[in-house]
Amino acid sequence: MVGQIICGIDLGSRSVKIALMRQRIAGEGFEILRLESLDTIRFYREYGRKQGEKLVVDFEALGLPVVDRLVSTGYGRNTLELAGGEAIPELKAHVLGAIYQTGLKDFTLVDLGGQDSKIIQVRKGKMIDFMTNDKCAASSGRYLENMASILDVSLEELGQYADAPVELNSTCAVFGESELIGKIVEGFPIAELAAGVNATIVKRILPLLRSFAGEVLVFTGGVAHNQAVGELLEAGSGKKVVVPTEPQFNGAIGCCCES
Repeated sequence: MVGQIICGIDLGSRSVKIALMRQRIAGEGFEILRLESLDTIRFYREYGRKQGEKLVVDFEALGLPVVDRLVSTGYGRNTLELAGGEAIPELKAHVLGAIYQTGLKDFTLVDLGGQDSKIIQVRKGKMIDFMTNDKCAASSGRYLENMASILDVSLEELGQYADAPVELNSTCAVFGESELIGKIVEGFPIAELAAGVNATIVKRILPLLRSFAGEVLVFTGGVAHNQAVGELLEAGSGKKVVVPTEPQFNGAIGCCCES
């Protein structure tokens, strides 16, 4: 007997993440069949249409099979519900995804996405405390994209620099760009400038972590692909940092694991 197929959709501000998973029979967990990410605007323009108060997704055009369950979460969850599916809270989806991907039950989840950040305390597999920030993009993927553009380097290259960071003090993403340009004019090398950008992300997160106990940080979201940020986060917090195999798809994966 084949287990049911579940589609999890994380409606992010910058990208829509889709996870297709099969529930194994006899309650033996889930297996990932497919992961896909699309630009949010493109997703709504090409694959979704509003029907009444709900969003109808053209799964055939996406190349996805008929599924047994559709579960959504994310930035777009509160604005338009997906037809034929159910919605779960974003924090719950990310906790479930982190547990599935790491096998851990006690940890602090640090999720840095395209435009927001989340810190969630998890004990015995349950969320006991959380903090979110969607008002400022200074600790997000958008900030890293903008800074990488100014430095004329790829995000992948940016994530390679952690040593001898230039000190950047601005706590605003917009003013941070001006400050970085000033450091370029002063003649600092790219390696130190890039390290400074990565250190700035961590500098903003560390004070928020002081109220969260525990020895393990599970680092998810698109920013978790930045190796230097992970290294600096581990060094600055004194905690072990665990990056799941698919940090950017954590919310979509968690949707599939919702029982």
